[in-house]
Amino acid sequence: MSFETTMTSDVVGLTKAAPVSRRGFMSATAAVAAGYTLAAGPVRAEAITTDANGLQVGDARIKVGSEEMPVYFARPAGNTKVPVIIVAMEIFGLHEYIKDVTRRLAKLGAFAIAPDYYFRKGIDLTKVAEVKDLLPVVNAKPDAELMSDLDATVAWAGSQGGDTVKLGIIGFCRGGRTVWEYAAHSGALKAGVAFYGTLVDPENPLLPKSPMQLAPEMKAPVLGLYGGADTGIPVAQVEQMKAALEQSKKTAEFKIYPEAPHGFHADYRGSYRKDAAEDAWKQAQAWFKKYGVLS
Repeated sequence: MSFETTMTSDVVGLTKAAPVSRRGFMSATAAVAAGYTLAAGPVRAEAITTDANGLQVGDARIKVGSEEMPVYFARPAGNTKVPVIIVAMEIFGLHEYIKDVTRRLAKLGAFAIAPDYYFRKGIDLTKVAEVKDLLPVVNAKPDAELMSDLDATVAWAGSQGGDTVKLGIIGFCRGGRTVWEYAAHSGALKAGVAFYGTLVDPENPLLPKSPMQLAPEMKAPVLGLYGGADTGIPVAQVEQMKAALEQSKKTAEFKIYPEAPHGFHADYRGSYRKDAAEDAWKQAQAWFKKYGVLS
């Protein structure tokens, strides 16, 4: 199996069979109409929806080199200088769940931006129906390019009046890995929150260092939120990361939800666990407040 199609540990956690009963799930047509991804499987009818009242929301394009990267953003209405939080998406593209999280952060007073950093392949990942068809796209994304795209996102946020001195990043699944990587890259980052981000990568020349290998290079405090029942990221691996960070005297905390599977915050999927998701969201807010991202 080539590295393009290798399943990283975050993806392994996604591949459990969908719930047998389709009750409580939207039809595929309804899910597409609502803006959700197809590849993640059945979409819960009770997915959380956050309105845009009091917010300025929209799509924009950010200059990255000679190209333009699409982003979705949400911020409190009015031109007040507010903290900036990057939302790093799962492998499924910029779909409704990620946009909703962006609006949730805006309701907390942030200028939240979700960049579509897989855009160069010219494929709308939200429309791809199989995980195996997503992997060649997401695994071919070089970390160096990803970091550059995130830096460009931060610069754009600053040009739009965001307060990049108060910079945070939050990510889910592969985006959780991105949080760890960016925390090792960016000297400007105040804090990161990684939801079940993979910690050890399969061999891939485009991903030269895994989060575990980057532990000594962390420049910002990261909160890791993991599921004890995640089939792809064993608790032992999380403990190993914790030890590596402690050894390097880096600031990080972990919370493991014993019964929660991978994707427990993804309220549109069968993996959603309400109690764990709600607690983790509170932990994330507290972390951003503790390190001066949110006031």
